[in-house]
Amino acid sequence: MEYIFETLGNLVQQTAFLNLTGGNLIMILVACVFLYLAIKKDYEPLLLVPIAFGMLLVNIYPDIIASPEETSNGVGGLLYYFYVLDEWSVLPSLIFMGVGAMTDFGPLIANPKSFLLGAAAQFGIFVAYLGAMLMGFSDKAAAAISIIGGADGPTSIFLAGKLEQTALLGPIAVAAYSYMALVPIIQPPIMRLLTTEKERKIKMEQLRPVSKLEKILFPIIVTIVVCLILPTTAPLVGALMLGNLFRESGVVNQLMETASNAMMYIVVILLGTSVGATASAEAFLTADTLKIVALGLIAFAFGTAAGVLLGKLMCLVTKGKVNPLIGSAGVSAVPMAARVSQKVGSEADPTNFLLMHAMGPNVAGVIGTAVAAGTFMAIFGVM
Repeated sequence: MEYIFETLGNLVQQTAFLNLTGGNLIMILVACVFLYLAIKKDYEPLLLVPIAFGMLLVNIYPDIIASPEETSNGVGGLLYYFYVLDEWSVLPSLIFMGVGAMTDFGPLIANPKSFLLGAAAQFGIFVAYLGAMLMGFSDKAAAAISIIGGADGPTSIFLAGKLEQTALLGPIAVAAYSYMALVPIIQPPIMRLLTTEKERKIKMEQLRPVSKLEKILFPIIVTIVVCLILPTTAPLVGALMLGNLFRESGVVNQLMETASNAMMYIVVILLGTSVGATASAEAFLTADTLKIVALGLIAFAFGTAAGVLLGKLMCLVTKGKVNPLIGSAGVSAVPMAARVSQKVGSEADPTNFLLMHAMGPNVAGVIGTAVAAGTFMAIFGVM
């Protein structure tokens, strides 16, 4: 009988119930809210489902992301090895390749002025940088945090790793990906606040056709120009443009299909679950994390507002030919931000079609955020 009670006692000791803290319960609740938003509300489920599930796992079983040094047998937890690929910038670069293979750069080529809207939306990055410095973060930590303002998860992870801010990588990545997923909630109120109904109803002229030669030359020229000026952007910009060249060249359909489908989805699973697993209660429920989340939200709002305001200026200069809503798509969340521009525009006028016009600033925002990250790396002498 004593043996039975001892065995049952050992089993009870091995359960997670005895080790759960109040913080773990809070993070489990947050994970469940994210899963609800992803499954019930359809808020970017490809991002939120793996992130939320990784968050759920680590707060029940912390050893799932333990390093080999932290375990008795010298073998790390499953998600630790996924996370190492984040730190090494492997997964962020592969995500960019997949985005390039999936995205039509034609709207940006047809309307080069979109680069201005993409650049304006990066204003949030520099707001976050200054804000982080004022809150007491180091210059490198502030730079890593600031990229959240571009709503670009892969670039946030990439820069945090390059600047050796691994202690903050988890909160930064979770904040960046959460804001990417919550674009449909965060952006519309700002867009409506800064535009009139008349402006939201503006119908833009159809974009000119873009030749195949232009689409092939664009990724090559961008790679040469950007990487010559900022070589540190090569892993991100190079991967993005390589993926797009797969798409536009027409001679490597197998590579394009792999990059945009199988590889992309595998990488999203690895990156999403490992990012979510960094959100343990001990790492996430801290003052610094709350500051990072707040800074990210402020920066994202400023980036959205800057894009819309430049769109209003372009609307004024062109005498009503530019719908200011497309400026909000200048953040790097592709194609979520462009879809939000379309949604808000169609609410004002169901016959309005802004999606392709918004894709120009959206693609420009991806390039702009990578350039901003490369600029910070150059400033700090990081290669």
